[in-house]
Amino acid sequence: MAKVTKTRAKSKKKAPKKAAKKTVKKKRCVSIKTKSKVIKAATNAHEEAPGKESPRHSTAEDMALQQREISVAEFFTKNRHLLGFDNPRKALLTTIKEGVDNSLDACEEAGILPDVKVFIAPGTEEDRFRVTIEDNGPGILKTQIPMIFAKLLYGSKFHRLKMSRGQQGIGISAAGMYGQLTTGKPISITSKTSQNKPAHHYELEIDTKKNEPRIILDETIDWPVSRGTKVEIELEAKFQKGRQSVQEYLEQTAIANPHVSLEFATPDGEKQVFKRASKQLPVHTREIKPHPYGVELGVLIKMLHDTQARTLQSFLHSDFSRISSRVARMICEQAKVSERSRPSRIARQEADNLYKAINQTKIMNPQTDCLSPIGEELILAGLKKQIEADLYTAVTRPPSVYRGNPFQIEAGLAYGGSLPVEGLARVLRYANRVPLLYQQSACAMTRSVLNTAWRNYALQQSAGALPSGPLIIMVHMASVWVPFTSESKEAVAHYPEIIKEVRLALQECGRRLSLFIRRRRKAAESERKKAYIEQYIPHIAIALREMLELNERQEHTMVRQLTDVLQRSRS
Repeated sequence: MAKVTKTRAKSKKKAPKKAAKKTVKKKRCVSIKTKSKVIKAATNAHEEAPGKESPRHSTAEDMALQQREISVAEFFTKNRHLLGFDNPRKALLTTIKEGVDNSLDACEEAGILPDVKVFIAPGTEEDRFRVTIEDNGPGILKTQIPMIFAKLLYGSKFHRLKMSRGQQGIGISAAGMYGQLTTGKPISITSKTSQNKPAHHYELEIDTKKNEPRIILDETIDWPVSRGTKVEIELEAKFQKGRQSVQEYLEQTAIANPHVSLEFATPDGEKQVFKRASKQLPVHTREIKPHPYGVELGVLIKMLHDTQARTLQSFLHSDFSRISSRVARMICEQAKVSERSRPSRIARQEADNLYKAINQTKIMNPQTDCLSPIGEELILAGLKKQIEADLYTAVTRPPSVYRGNPFQIEAGLAYGGSLPVEGLARVLRYANRVPLLYQQSACAMTRSVLNTAWRNYALQQSAGALPSGPLIIMVHMASVWVPFTSESKEAVAHYPEIIKEVRLALQECGRRLSLFIRRRRKAAESERKKAYIEQYIPHIAIALREMLELNERQEHTMVRQLTDVLQRSRS
């Protein structure tokens, strides 16, 4: 009986477990059934709803149909901030800067002292201005006018290694494109090449899809000048005075280009003339061939395939600068490539060996007749013309090289005078004589100024800041290819060679400034002591008269003699 009761008890214990399992299975079945019902209801609702289709994913064929070429003009239309057209105020400055740079380059290349006129007049509507830039340059041939002013990346300066303000062939055509985008009006150009020839007048637009000029008007007109070019652009802009303004740009241009005469008229009718301080044109520069240290492997391979030279030795000697026939043989021997090899048949591995051999061979620095620095004398003339100060000094460093590109750094200082005593020093940055007004903190020149220990040169300076005091610092970089950080050409890249040269130029200027400040402080201290002593000379004379029983006449004589001795001792 005991065994029976035990088995019954066990069965009673197992029974609730089996019942629980059955309920779990039932719940699962119910959940599965409900899910299936929901899915069926959703599919039925989708079938019943007319016009609602499930999203269709693209295939490779669909994606291929969407691919198309993007023109340069289209790209910069959407990314105009890359060219300096961020906002209306900056757009006005960029437009004038590009026009003035082109005028100065053309005049200097033709050997003409530049006379440039810049007029800003109110436009047809509010927040619109009509900019006119006129020069006395050599003019432009009729066939070239549409391509120069209405086609991006078209110019004569990109492929040559020679110092010039323009580099990319974008600037003035981008300004015309911005005017076209914001006002819908074409750019107007009038140019004349000789007094005996008529002037050609164009109105142009840019076909942004093709990056090609669209001629709106082409005519011959009478223009009462001997030669020159006039560009007119109406654009959406904002005119303001002060820092980073058109007026500041022209003032700084006059400092770095003392041979230029500038005439400026504001929308309010105010006129300002920046007269030339020198009739000496910049030194004429010569185009040079690329230096082997500045050529990368891909460029070397392309040059090997494009050259007209028949042998590798003649290719190295004729297509590069500073490679003589002897150095060319040395490079070929080190690369283990025959000097009689045909350049177009050089394989990639042989080109790689040639590239390594070039960088391991000692080659002279490139020629510097491709550069035209301002010069210490003209820097001083420009500073004196625009800035009233007590001390002017300038330094022109010897030429140097970065990435095979020759460059030269110049620096100038103006101290004291009418400059504000309170506040930080002002930095004027130039690249190929062009003022750089924006992105100061991103520029290698500014970094060099900040890293210079100005406290060693009798100036106050906080950590990581500009020096304080009545001081203007000018830095100029002249190069065949200025390494700008962007297409808007507003800041110089941070190459160690450039930073080093700027620092050395600033240190030389700083030593001269320190000598001037310490001398002036010593003279001021001497004057203070002399004035202090002069107060007591009459009292000394009275005491001596009482002690020596002198009369009044002798007392005045003693005062005069003591004063003369004091003057001679402090002179």
